[in-house]
Amino acid sequence: MKMSLRWFGKDFDSVTLEQIRQIPGVKGVITTLYNTKVGEAWKKEEVLKLKKEVEDAGLKIFGIESVNVHDDIKIGLSSRDEYIENYIKTLEVLGECGINLVCYNFMPVFDWTRSDLAKVRPDGSTVLSYDQEIIDKIDPQKMFESIDSNSNGFVLPGWEPERLVRIKELFEMYKDVDDEKLFKNLEYFLKAIMPTCEKYDIKMAIHPDDPAWPVFGLPRIIVNKENMLRMVNSVNSPCNGVTLCTGSLGSNPKNDIPDAIKSLKDKIFFAHVRNLEHTAPGKFQEAAHLSSDGSMDMYAIMKAFYDIGYEGPMRPDHGRAIWGEVAMPGYGLYDRALGAMYLQGLWEAITKSK
Repeated sequence: MKMSLRWFGKDFDSVTLEQIRQIPGVKGVITTLYNTKVGEAWKKEEVLKLKKEVEDAGLKIFGIESVNVHDDIKIGLSSRDEYIENYIKTLEVLGECGINLVCYNFMPVFDWTRSDLAKVRPDGSTVLSYDQEIIDKIDPQKMFESIDSNSNGFVLPGWEPERLVRIKELFEMYKDVDDEKLFKNLEYFLKAIMPTCEKYDIKMAIHPDDPAWPVFGLPRIIVNKENMLRMVNSVNSPCNGVTLCTGSLGSNPKNDIPDAIKSLKDKIFFAHVRNLEHTAPGKFQEAAHLSSDGSMDMYAIMKAFYDIGYEGPMRPDHGRAIWGEVAMPGYGLYDRALGAMYLQGLWEAITKSK
């Protein structure tokens, strides 16, 4: 297991590489070219510049999160082949730069959804939270305004303004796309890119939908173990796998996370590990990584990763806002650093117990 932290780049992140380097055990980052538009082919010189910046700080790039997939690909429009070709060009650039992991998602319109970005907890910290009753009362076209007003001035991943000005248009475009059609479009995309991935040994790790059920009537397909197994088996390639995100899958308490880890084993290329607290059906809030702070057994989760011999990158996921820090919601330094240390402590204890 290689502990890492997500980093959005010096122009978009309140956390610096120098700070990340000081977290014991964290040797690399998961990053991206955050200023590129969805569907554009990445330029090699920009990737090399990013790589040099990270390496000059004493870290490595463990992977990219994300090379976003254009909605025309998800919808299955005739223009998708053009965007797939750009995606392949980006993968070639990453491969030539020695970057061999891409985390991506296939969620329509919204990459993730929350009803509150700063819910106050009893300890005074604030967290991301989700309440289906609140979401049901929100006009999807007003969702961006709701999210943006609580973003602390940061551009949130998956909520880029230039994309979300098209919300009304996108909802109309997705009206005939159900779960099965969305899955077939994912399959089409994967079959097109796998030869390039195999040439450069780039692991494509799909991220589960967040939350793990349909939102605003839009289809969601990467929501449980069964669907993830169907996805990896539908396109047989050593480069087709998953990002095992405990928070996204765990949003549905019916998902058995340790069982999912063991069932997917060799197909898990990347891990997001975080805790959350279920308060009612369709209602949850994120928590500190410590098991007792939420509803998830983090020891059992880490042991499952250990038992399958997981050796890939792992990162603590969304953290609380604590100690007065002002940062991108979920992505401050302090609580994620605590999470990284806690997860490594569990890993060390499990390892030594063997």
